[in-house]
Amino acid sequence: MASVGRNEPCPCGSGRRYKLCHGRIEAQPRPVGFVVAGTQKGGTSALETYLREHPEICMPKDVKEVHYFDDDTQFASDVDDYAAYHGHFQPRPWHKLLGDATPIYMYWEPVAQRIHRYNPAMKFIMLLRNPVSRAYSHWNMEVKKRREPVRFEEAVRTERERLRVATPLEHRRRAYTDRGFYSAQLRRIWAHFPVAQTLVLKSEAFHVDPEPALARIAAFLGVGAFPRTDRRDVYVLPYSRPMSGGARDYLRETFAGEIDELERMLGWDLADWRSEM
Repeated sequence: MASVGRNEPCPCGSGRRYKLCHGRIEAQPRPVGFVVAGTQKGGTSALETYLREHPEICMPKDVKEVHYFDDDTQFASDVDDYAAYHGHFQPRPWHKLLGDATPIYMYWEPVAQRIHRYNPAMKFIMLLRNPVSRAYSHWNMEVKKRREPVRFEEAVRTERERLRVATPLEHRRRAYTDRGFYSAQLRRIWAHFPVAQTLVLKSEAFHVDPEPALARIAAFLGVGAFPRTDRRDVYVLPYSRPMSGGARDYLRETFAGEIDELERMLGWDLADWRSEM
């Protein structure tokens, strides 16, 4: 739809002013129809840019990640009031779906139940990245933000104890390995939603060639093809140093059983993850 003034004629040819035709803001809120629920550092920022460019999809107007369903303060009472959530969206008549890309939704334990209470028909998109490289990328981000003074190997070896005494905010920031146990997170979502309402994709394949993944996402959401499918890097931070051999050996052992379980659950061949480790 062309960019025109709200009082100018609508480009569709109806003869009505744009603000009264295709520029109309819907008075009644529609429920959000899908979420990009994970995983952090798995390519969700790049995916969000594709979704935002799709003409049939309405993403939040003011933020990338809404962080509504993982905000425990929003659910301190039993009264459901989603006005604050819907306030992030400004759907137009041509939008078929509203979407929210907040990757912690997959990890934060109460989220699946909260989303089910909000919209049982919600669809979930999840990009899964090799949990070893995901953990290192997560740690690197925290270092760049000056929120992590501990070296990576020490951080992952002491993670369980650090999380035990962490505040909820620190827990989110320091769950380098815990976020990588995807099988439990998927089971938690599937306990509330049919598997058919979830689409799980491999992050590495999406990064190398996004076109097949975007085609699957479009079919899953019931919208037309994405207008652009060029490969892009979004929010990629350089590493100061490579991962140490000791940390890699520790994580290889930590995630060996998890990768076996994911192959059984998803029918994937994860030989590339094993070789990278």
